[in-house]
Amino acid sequence: MISLDKLKDIVMNASALMVTEGFDISSKEGYSNIVTSSDLAVQDYLCKQLAEELPDSGFLCEEEDMHDESHEYTWIIDPIDGTANYSRGIAECAICVGLKHYSDMIMGVVYLPRTKEMFYAEKGKGAYLNGQRIHVSDRSFGNAIMCTALPVYHKEYAEICSEIIRETFKKCNDIRRFGACAPELCYLAMGRCEMYFEYLLSPWDFAAASLILTEAGGKISGLDGKPLDFISPCGVIAGNSSENLEELFTIIQKHIG
Repeated sequence: MISLDKLKDIVMNASALMVTEGFDISSKEGYSNIVTSSDLAVQDYLCKQLAEELPDSGFLCEEEDMHDESHEYTWIIDPIDGTANYSRGIAECAICVGLKHYSDMIMGVVYLPRTKEMFYAEKGKGAYLNGQRIHVSDRSFGNAIMCTALPVYHKEYAEICSEIIRETFKKCNDIRRFGACAPELCYLAMGRCEMYFEYLLSPWDFAAASLILTEAGGKISGLDGKPLDFISPCGVIAGNSSENLEELFTIIQKHIG
């Protein structure tokens, strides 16, 4: 079985492929959904290294249609979460690697090369940032900052998301939009923000960071309030406390029925 330290080393080594100055950009589905040569290089490196460390494991990855999750262990990988940020030189972009055992996430690493912040967790052992234990804040809903985004790949949902964001904004402290799910969930885990909402995400966006968040004392679920399954696209809500998550859930349910 691979150790968390070994996984961290592999992710760190992969980041050398991400910080290169020269990369190519191509479009998958218009301007809003792009892929860079760095995405492909990082994913290829990670898959090769992790397959050697844990033979007969499956892979669920963003690029190149790698969806083989019919294994006891499955790696869930986003080679660069926040590719648009990465392509424009914005700091919030991260390598995300999670390990799922049957239905449970058991390891997660999220590394932001441009800020040199490595978040990581192993199930039952707490969450860490660069070697220091992290924990969610204890701020109330009225003093909470919520990270969110409009659905850039599904703009048909922009109006309903705007309604949810507007109502939440009236009741909480403020809103942030950094443009990358995993860093935002990790910010929640360390107390930089208190809530999170996105209408539709893929498993590689949130799998690794979800374990970091829960190991830091946070709460996370689908928009229906049920646990995430880490296989299917879904909406995601998260909070620093059960109370804040419940209040956010109530607002969302009012608008989505």
